[in-house]
Amino acid sequence: MFADGLESKFDVVGVDPLSDLSVLRAHGGAPAAVRLGDADRLVVGQLVVAIGSPLGLAGSVTAGVVSALGRSVPVGNRRAARVIEDVIQTDAALNPGNSGGALADSAGHVVGVNTAVAGIGLGLAIPINATTRRIISTLLTEGRVRRAYLGVVGVPAPLPTAVAARTGQDAGLRIVEVVRGGPAERAGLRRGDLMLSIARTEIRDAQGIQRQLFADAIGRSMPVTVLRNGAMVDVIAVPVELAAD
Repeated sequence: MFADGLESKFDVVGVDPLSDLSVLRAHGGAPAAVRLGDADRLVVGQLVVAIGSPLGLAGSVTAGVVSALGRSVPVGNRRAARVIEDVIQTDAALNPGNSGGALADSAGHVVGVNTAVAGIGLGLAIPINATTRRIISTLLTEGRVRRAYLGVVGVPAPLPTAVAARTGQDAGLRIVEVVRGGPAERAGLRRGDLMLSIARTEIRDAQGIQRQLFADAIGRSMPVTVLRNGAMVDVIAVPVELAAD
């Protein structure tokens, strides 16, 4: 039952464990839809409000500020793991039961979905941005999210000064692991390569790769440019579909 007295039955439309998001459909009455904001426009110190049912206390509201941006949180299942980048950190009080509740800005726009308590005075929320909007849209229409798999693990790293000046790009993704037998290994990518782009799109972090690896990338030849031993190297990778549980 909603706080305003409306009763509703829910059906699960779609679930995506690798983004920690799901979509429900309400039957029999529901409050007005919220307006989604853009977490990419948040700044540290901005006021936010967390809504949820901490410790079973429905309709609770706490306020705080965005205490940090650019955090990451691991999510996944037995077969696949993923790191959600640019997670919102807030000092709004979160407790068990807040997960799945809205994180809203001062204008009432939902900019995140509360997901975890990181410690005393530290809460994390999945951002509402272009990537999560695409995930939500796919869940609404298809019920699940198909993803492509490349088979690399990397960390952000700065480009050498000369390369940055030549390319206009100041950072890339340093490959720290290449999964044996995966598309990246078959393409010739190596541990230590500094990835600059995939499908001609600049890559600066893991989220940059993840944005490219949705269903339309499965089985498609994708050019990948890396910096290796001071030289630019181009390879062609063909991602496969990421297996689901």
